[in-house]
Amino acid sequence: MRDSLSDDKNALIPALLALEDGTVYRGFGFGSAGDMTGELVFNTAMSGYQEVLTDPSYRGQIVMMTAPEIGNVGVNPEDFESDRPYCAGFVVRDLSPRVSNWRAQGTLADLMEKSGVAGITARADPMLRSRRSARRGSEGRPSRGQRSM
Repeated sequence: MRDSLSDDKNALIPALLALEDGTVYRGFGFGSAGDMTGELVFNTAMSGYQEVLTDPSYRGQIVMMTAPEIGNVGVNPEDFESDRPYCAGFVVRDLSPRVSNWRAQGTLADLMEKSGVAGITARADPMLRSRRSARRGSEGRPSRGQRSM
């Protein structure tokens, strides 16, 4: 199993998370390249990111995980909730640079790239975002720079 960030193919590129209210968070993109739009929602689970990605109830939404690091256990077919990822985008604070689980059969970044889901590592304080969303309603629009696949 190779590291998720160890080669040029998976090199993180600058990316933006732009919200409807004009707030912009800078980060690094992973997964599929391109611009994604959708409703920004939050998930507070400390584990189970693969289940979140493949949960059909997140169809068309951009999911922001509140856990500090995501991706360290990799992905495997046994933990899919459905046949593929359904969310439009995935926001994490930090993407783990290593996969460390005996069950892992791939990396989070590779799964997202194959499935056409853009991700961004953004230091967007999820608690601040969730409080603002509770007051104003959900918002979103992550924006990614382009890279060749």
